[in-house]
Amino acid sequence: MSTDLKPTVRPEDTLERLDIRLGRVLSAEPEPSAPKPSYRLRIDFGKYGVRTSVGRFTTHPQSELVGRQVMGVLNFEPRQIGDVSSEVLIIGIQARGQDSGEATFLTPALEGKLGSKLY
Repeated sequence: MSTDLKPTVRPEDTLERLDIRLGRVLSAEPEPSAPKPSYRLRIDFGKYGVRTSVGRFTTHPQSELVGRQVMGVLNFEPRQIGDVSSEVLIIGIQARGQDSGEATFLTPALEGKLGSKLY
């Protein structure tokens, strides 16, 4: 068994404090001002509005991202990435065979209502 797991925490101290919701990617454009190859994404979170995110999802063609449902953390402080204020962190994992940070996004197996909360 792997020993690199983090210590056990209580849900009310962690997951319940994060506002992770379902959104749909409206657009994906290369972001040339980012320090590493990245896309600037516009994501619709339903009643929570359209937000911008800069992420390293470049293992996917832009056309594959548009229309996809993704999970995003809405209550992190905005982060400046290059010239863009990234307002939401899109949840992803390292893409197979890629360098650390080059990600693929997590998406539900079935379509969900935009703005739905992860629980």
